[in-house]
Amino acid sequence: MLLLISSIKLVAEIALMALLGQGVLGLLAGARRGDNLVYQLLRQVSFPFVRLTRWLTPRIVLDRHVPAVAFLWLVFVWLGAVWAKIAHCLDIGVHLCR
Repeated sequence: MLLLISSIKLVAEIALMALLGQGVLGLLAGARRGDNLVYQLLRQVSFPFVRLTRWLTPRIVLDRHVPAVAFLWLVFVWLGAVWAKIAHCLDIGVHLCR
């Protein structure tokens, strides 16, 4: 169970860092961000989460806001995984969670 919780937390952390890096690099690169190799790599990492968010959100949400919504739900997934990990470690004993 601890492995599953830690894996969910890890995937959420990777996706969050990719979205955060993509946002910062998008601000720095401006309109030519699509030509940047690192930006394209980060976009490929975060693409499944953005696509899932687009599928789950209603059409009233603009396409340019979907990455921000994906970031927010990933924050909630990460917080839930942290809470689940803490609860699980308290149940089985902290010394077993190392």
